[in-house]
Amino acid sequence: MFETLNNKLESIFKKLKGKGLLKEEDVDSALKEIRLALLEADVNFKVVKDFIQKIREKAIGKEILESLTPGQQVIKIVNEELCELLGKTNSRIQLSPNPPTVIMMAGLHGSGKTTTAAKLARIFKKEGRRPMLVAADLQRPAAIDQLVTLGSQIDVPVYHSKQLHDPVTLCEESIKHARIEARDIVILDTAGRLHIDDSLMTELRKIKERVQPKEVIFVADAMTGQDAVNISRNFNEQIGIDGIILTKMDGDARGGAALSIRSITGKPIKFIGVGEKIDMLEPFHPERIASRILGMGDVLSLIEQAQKSFDQKETEQLQKVIMDESFTFDDLKDQLKKLRTMGPLENILSMIPGVNKIKNIDVDEREFIKVEAIINSMTKKERKNHHIINGSRRRRISMGSGTTVPEVNRVIKQYIEMKKMLKMFKGKKGFKFPKFLPF
Repeated sequence: MFETLNNKLESIFKKLKGKGLLKEEDVDSALKEIRLALLEADVNFKVVKDFIQKIREKAIGKEILESLTPGQQVIKIVNEELCELLGKTNSRIQLSPNPPTVIMMAGLHGSGKTTTAAKLARIFKKEGRRPMLVAADLQRPAAIDQLVTLGSQIDVPVYHSKQLHDPVTLCEESIKHARIEARDIVILDTAGRLHIDDSLMTELRKIKERVQPKEVIFVADAMTGQDAVNISRNFNEQIGIDGIILTKMDGDARGGAALSIRSITGKPIKFIGVGEKIDMLEPFHPERIASRILGMGDVLSLIEQAQKSFDQKETEQLQKVIMDESFTFDDLKDQLKKLRTMGPLENILSMIPGVNKIKNIDVDEREFIKVEAIINSMTKKERKNHHIINGSRRRRISMGSGTTVPEVNRVIKQYIEMKKMLKMFKGKKGFKFPKFLPF
């Protein structure tokens, strides 16, 4: 996510920070490069023009050019303007004071609308709400089956009907049903098309007029870049939207849609999809995204992800194990499993400040599977005491795990190094293991 833009901006800022004194032409030269980087990242031309103009107005000033750290000051301005461009603060879905809150999902085929509806329902359920999904996409028969399958995965009911062939009537009936069942959130998965046409817009307008949703959420595929921006603008002009969810952000290395869509539509990005799994929908925080674009990491999101996977009781138990110096291979395996539940390793690494500066990091999640297989091939005694793992035992472990002896040796070496590191932490006076850390 934003990898290409991040790398280019890093290079530009490195030049700026390398100058002790900045002249007006230095700033103009940097802004020219930033402008080109944004255009190459598929950011809308008008958005880029306004963005660069705002930065120049703030950066070309005596107090900036003559400050002790002019390069850092310019970067600070870019960061502030990026936050402004992305929407300043996180925008949540508004809930109705009189339940149920009706949320209408809209978008084209292939944008991930049906999956996103289920992901959203899962988030509401985890917050203690009682959501209900509505299969209102009667154009695509598979959409109903898909939503029913997703609903069963997250234990959320799906309202659908073989008798009703009018999506408007079906949506009205679903809200009546939701009141009877005491459901406080109703998510309407409406029909999409391969492209915008009059029949689609007429259908969506009718649904909106009749059910009066609290929010209309447009679901856009981030990987389509400027197409996503133009389509969202069209939807907003024709039916009116309240917010946007950008899907497939994990596959969008450029980021043009995210940086253009709010400015063009005037509507906030509420969530981003960062993977195919049902739990991979994140609230959109402009300041955190700006930080990641500029290579500053996103520690807050990392902490939130970790807190979902590591509960306090488990962390306290692990802390006791470390303090007693009884950290075993079984403990290591448990931590690796939990780390994998936090999402793709590349996403996790991108949130850590400075990691983007380390070149040639080979992120291969298959290594987790190898390590787990090696540990599973050990006996209980070997997992508790690595000292007894001699040459013949290592050969047996490698054969049992389908790996090589050097790979077994590497895992054992890494485990020993981790134990040393944990022992070092333990020795620090007053040190307490943070609740969000997986070790």
